[in-house]
Amino acid sequence: MKALKAKIPRALPTGAMLVCSDNSGAREVQIISVIGYKGVRRRYPAAGVGDMVVVSVKKGLPEIRKQVHYAVIIRQKKEFRRPNGERIKFEDNAAVLVNEKGEPKGTEIRGPVAREAAERFAKIATIATTIV
Repeated sequence: MKALKAKIPRALPTGAMLVCSDNSGAREVQIISVIGYKGVRRRYPAAGVGDMVVVSVKKGLPEIRKQVHYAVIIRQKKEFRRPNGERIKFEDNAAVLVNEKGEPKGTEIRGPVAREAAERFAKIATIATTIV
């Protein structure tokens, strides 16, 4: 897991619902906690593009539902600015289920993946169809 180049706003707090955009069997997940988050007292832990989170699967196949998994956020609605000046935002909040090493559980990703998440997790970049 590499460092992020852009300053990405953490727009997805604990409890946020995300679309799962891989073919692992999950369709909708909820953020439980953020890996590596060091916060301020009484502030909700929040995550942004490229962060690894712990999620609970809310909708999907019966075998994978009601279980706790790791996920990487690949899209967020809140716009963020890249070092070259361009601003990026997506039309939904999405994540990909991974193991604790950051290797994806699915074999393909539907929809675009932010470049920040693809640079940080190389295995996600290999199965992504489009990287924005």
